[in-house]
Amino acid sequence: MPFSALAGLVVGVAVLSIGVYHVTFVGPRLRGFARILAGDADGADNESLALVRSAFSTVSKRTDERLEQIERILKYDLHRVGFVRYNSFSDVGSDLSFTLALLNDQGDGVVITSIYSREETRTYGKAVRKNVPQQGASKEEQSAIAMARSSVPA
Repeated sequence: MPFSALAGLVVGVAVLSIGVYHVTFVGPRLRGFARILAGDADGADNESLALVRSAFSTVSKRTDERLEQIERILKYDLHRVGFVRYNSFSDVGSDLSFTLALLNDQGDGVVITSIYSREETRTYGKAVRKNVPQQGASKEEQSAIAMARSSVPA
């Protein structure tokens, strides 16, 4: 018998074996699962269905708990951002001064301002509560807070 004929016979036997396996074992099992899911099962299958429902309920409950925990954490996440660059002094070129506002969904957070001049750079930080700075705010700080307030979190 030539090699190609032998290889064809081996492949044919393998395909036939897989087909018999599926008809004998996999098919009935799948039909049983289909009956369980359709609610059309006998006592033994109902026991399996109860186990599946119990496992699903446990996973669903844990997922809901984790989602609630994540939502509680996100309330305090500083994901609203406003950034303004500007020139603080007319004798300094470029917009090297800036104000950065970082707020959460409730409008709480910070506004950080860095003012650049030829001699020095000064940095200020101010608390923000409900979108209102707790100390006096410059127009640039107000602008950065407004940007952060209207920004859409990614």
